[in-house]
Amino acid sequence: MARPKRIEPGPGQESVWDYPRPPRVEPVRARVTIELGGQLIADSTRALRVLETSHPPAYYLPPEDFVAGALVPGEGSSFCEFKGRAAYYDIVGGTQRAERAGWYYPSPSRGFESIAGYVSVYPGRMDRCTVDGETVVAQEGGFYGGWITANIVGPFKGAPGTWGW
Repeated sequence: MARPKRIEPGPGQESVWDYPRPPRVEPVRARVTIELGGQLIADSTRALRVLETSHPPAYYLPPEDFVAGALVPGEGSSFCEFKGRAAYYDIVGGTQRAERAGWYYPSPSRGFESIAGYVSVYPGRMDRCTVDGETVVAQEGGFYGGWITANIVGPFKGAPGTWGW
């Protein structure tokens, strides 16, 4: 499959095609919120984001920035060639429970130690996720958990037909 054509970023924008491989972790200087079941379940100014070629950033929040009871150990695990073995959380807000909607790396691979224990969620499975008040658009597909904001341009991996990128 041919590599897609990079969208040229405008002023103040980033292209995911300029993100590195292997990924880079960086602190976020923004307020990040997550809502589920009509409730604010996470509010953080200490998030980290992981930047990887062709993917919108995944935002990771310290577990202590989630309200009590929002993170319930979930079933299963998965493996990332860069970050290592991920474990899952069911995310709870109000009367809603989103199974395996959050993940974290208990013991990430070398170079990713800063995200140990931090939690990321699939924004499309939450009521709303924001970065500095802007509502996030979820990355297409059910495998990746990227957060798309107005300052990020693609095209993005994840939609049908993009697995070979």
